[in-house]
Amino acid sequence: MQNACCDIKKSTVSGGFKMLKILSGFILGLIFTAFTAYNMAPGLMFQERVSPFGLEETVARIQQNIENAGNGWSLSGLRNPAKAVQSDGGNTLPVLMIEACSTKYSAPILKDDSVRFLSILMPCKISIYKKNDGKTYIGNMNAGLMGRMFGPMVGEVMSHVAADQAKFLTFDPSKPAPQMKVGTPGGGGAGGGAGGGGGC
Repeated sequence: MQNACCDIKKSTVSGGFKMLKILSGFILGLIFTAFTAYNMAPGLMFQERVSPFGLEETVARIQQNIENAGNGWSLSGLRNPAKAVQSDGGNTLPVLMIEACSTKYSAPILKDDSVRFLSILMPCKISIYKKNDGKTYIGNMNAGLMGRMFGPMVGEVMSHVAADQAKFLTFDPSKPAPQMKVGTPGGGGAGGGAGGGGGC
């Protein structure tokens, strides 16, 4: 009888240790997953690539691609956020921000009360800037991933925005460089918001 009791106690303790190990592993897994997601999030939400062209030519080629994209897209501004810093005596490398709108994509979002707050992401913005390595870079928000966070309707709309954004950033080096457009609505301002990714 005493041996039976001892066996039961040993079995209970052993089972407890196993459960503790499983629980500890689960918690550590959650912590690792959260840590990984936290560190990867910026790279998932925002996209950056090196342009094969200089700053102004990159801007001009993207502007031309937007105008040729169809789907209601039009240029709505070219901003120079670095200008405000320079005006205050700061020294920063060039940054130009293209703003573009598509009423085809913005309309369903702006008509829906539950997601109208996403107007904060409008218009779509693409940033072109220099870095200390001398290269020109293109930065934009991952519209497809952003859209999936806000339900099926927004997800579908933003998937189309993402597909069009990919066309904006596809260049044909065999074609001559167009002229950069600086007189678009909203252009010439020193400020402008940082980032964005909607189809306005």
